[in-house]
Amino acid sequence: MASSSALSRLSNLHNHLRPLDSNNQARSSLIEGLVKFSPEVYQALSSGRAVVALESTIISHGMPYPQNLETAKQVEEIVRKNGAVPATIAILDGVPCVGLSAEQLERLATLGTRAQKTARRDIAYVVAGRRNGATTVSATMFFASTVGIPVFVTGGIGGVHRHGEETMDVSSDLTELGKTPVAVVSAGVKSILDIPKTLEYLETQGVCVVGYKTDEFPAFFTDTSGCKAPCRLDTPEECARLIDATTKLKLGNGVLIAVPIPKEQSASGSKIESAIQKALKEAREKNIIGSAETPFLLARVNELTGGASLASNIALVKNNALVGSKIAVALARLREHSSKGELLPIQ
Repeated sequence: MASSSALSRLSNLHNHLRPLDSNNQARSSLIEGLVKFSPEVYQALSSGRAVVALESTIISHGMPYPQNLETAKQVEEIVRKNGAVPATIAILDGVPCVGLSAEQLERLATLGTRAQKTARRDIAYVVAGRRNGATTVSATMFFASTVGIPVFVTGGIGGVHRHGEETMDVSSDLTELGKTPVAVVSAGVKSILDIPKTLEYLETQGVCVVGYKTDEFPAFFTDTSGCKAPCRLDTPEECARLIDATTKLKLGNGVLIAVPIPKEQSASGSKIESAIQKALKEAREKNIIGSAETPFLLARVNELTGGASLASNIALVKNNALVGSKIAVALARLREHSSKGELLPIQ
């Protein structure tokens, strides 16, 4: 653990960036006693450098070993090469960790699905039982917000499942975006979900949804969904100003920045959709529901497409890391100049 005096300095820095209200006051106590920082992440946060939060479910549940470990290392390296510090978040032996060592990444990758898939609702259970937990989007957002990391990169967020109007199966990622001030950089929502209903739900939650260099909301494996993006931004600097404005206005919600998968790496939309429909039918026949459904569908779709969907998944995560890092660096630069009373030119 970092020393208590060091943690106090970090807490004071966080309070300076986001003045405490009653909810944040309760959260600050988590910094004091439960969260463990890697030295790299701690130093970056203390000095105001750009930090990018990364989830860990993609490591434990998203792909097989050793491909999951290789991808995790490559994504972290992309973040570093673009001027930011990666903070992969997980719970190990009941301790929430912000930033993982090489040994911890290896451990999580080899644990695979034996690490509990941990959403917000599961955090206390995993911590209290000293279990190992791989954080989903909602849990990663919670911890990132708690320690003052404003930018989080993932593959795709969860959403409203197909036939969600009957099953009420709606990902906690959406409600987390509605109440947690973190910018999430993703390739839209997974195309196994109901994208139009997901966008409607995000609107209800008051979440600003941005198409990055696109007018059309991306669909994870492909760069088109048939749904118009609510707004469009074309540079990291524009995204940074949006995030900063959201914070200063104290809106209290997150921002979703949807980045299309690069066209050259986009899988065939019709091929993926056909596989999705077959996998959904199999899931219903096997009564696979709830948190088990998405991992099953992604794995089955990968099988049905001969590995094409997994290759696309890895490509889009890396691209999101590239974009997210540039946004985090632009935001850190903006806030540094703002603290000095300087104005950056609009680019």
